[in-house]
Amino acid sequence: MSVSSTRSSGEELDELEAVSWYHYDLSRHAAEALLLSNGVDGNFLLRNSNKGPDCFALSVRAKDSVKHFHVRRQFGKYAFGFNEFPCLQDFCSHLANQPLLGSETGNLIVLRFPYPRQVEEPSIYETVCVHTAMQTGRHENDLVPNAPALGTKEGYLVKQGAIIKSWKQRWFTLNRNELKYFKDKMFVEPIRTLDLTECSAVQFDYSQERVNCFCLVFPERTFYLCAKSGAEADEWIKILRWKLSQIKKGR
Repeated sequence: MSVSSTRSSGEELDELEAVSWYHYDLSRHAAEALLLSNGVDGNFLLRNSNKGPDCFALSVRAKDSVKHFHVRRQFGKYAFGFNEFPCLQDFCSHLANQPLLGSETGNLIVLRFPYPRQVEEPSIYETVCVHTAMQTGRHENDLVPNAPALGTKEGYLVKQGAIIKSWKQRWFTLNRNELKYFKDKMFVEPIRTLDLTECSAVQFDYSQERVNCFCLVFPERTFYLCAKSGAEADEWIKILRWKLSQIKKGR
């Protein structure tokens, strides 16, 4: 590698480090946990992507889920959506204008507030009063990290009733291993919470007189849902199947 190319790469890295909402190597999992627990609707941050050294992800809090969008850098230019920005400053200026994004699933998201890398935290710590080992003979290899997979999503789906087979639109949110549905987007309390650890299958369904339908199979009932487009139904199926695969792995 030439001296000039090394210098160019270093300059690009330095300019990104100056962006207060660039979170370096924050993982997708950590970004979702951070924005869901401490962010608000429209919060966004930039982080490295696993697609390559010049690929980034813009993670955005969208109500009860987090969306991730590709950002690519090449020769100092930043490509985002249909736009290409000649420099980082132009890219940041674009985001400062609170752009409205429309994803392939039809969801509209406004990028409102960048989420800073440095956030003030209280300097309050507990004092240990009791400290005793509950087991003996264990060592560091026995410390196996375990947490449910995140992978969030939300949106409207049309659901078939259990007894009266009518179809009604409901607001669905997927977070960790729970799929909740609400009477509408503005309601706080869900009508029902489905525990995905009890779900045995998610698949397209062609038995209904509707398009873009899929079903979730539970021991006591099969839930029939319809999305507004084939792409939206496909996205729900993919993320729900991924959830089930993680549950089977014990994650």
